[in-house]
Amino acid sequence: MSPSLSTSWSAVKTAVSRISAPAKALSNEELVRRCQTDPYPDRMAFEELVCRYRPNVEKVLYHLAPDWQDRADLAQEVWIRVYRNVHRLSEPAKFQSWLSRIATNLFYDELRKRKRSTSVVSMDAPLSFGDSEIEWEIAAPDPEPSETPDRQEFYSQLKGAIAELPEAFRTTIVLREIEGMSYEEIAEITGSSLGTVKSRIARARQRLQLQLQPYLESA
Repeated sequence: MSPSLSTSWSAVKTAVSRISAPAKALSNEELVRRCQTDPYPDRMAFEELVCRYRPNVEKVLYHLAPDWQDRADLAQEVWIRVYRNVHRLSEPAKFQSWLSRIATNLFYDELRKRKRSTSVVSMDAPLSFGDSEIEWEIAAPDPEPSETPDRQEFYSQLKGAIAELPEAFRTTIVLREIEGMSYEEIAEITGSSLGTVKSRIARARQRLQLQLQPYLESA
């Protein structure tokens, strides 16, 4: 087979696979790339992305703004921003962190509009606190149905404790423990220094640990 014919057949196979491959069969990165090929995202691919990542968006907004009654509207706005800007994402493999950044930035935008004041200066003071991971399994906003009553009570208390954190600290602990982001990514998203991010996470962990100590001891 001549090189030119081989190249042509390769292009045909690529085109055929693009037409025939259902969105559900594509990887997350492939879905993002399909959404970037035309001026407007491919409808089927975008709907599949929404289906796969909707829980992530809802989870982030739930923990960032637990007392806001319009979280569903915020989630919708997140996806509107994704639809309008997905072609700008240069690294499709980083879609989830990019999506979390959009949700977090939207939260901050709304927070500024509502002029909600928070006192975080005292908690930002230098603190010597180890970066040991506290395995509280807080990635899920709700316990599994099979969890014991004691474990369900722990989840309930944990959600309340996270909700009571000042916004800046709630944001960092959510992005770190729930989204699994690195300190560097959190610093970029929140516009804070690396030292500030580490300090806030350490203090948030310490505060949660103190509030949940009775439940941790009985676990």
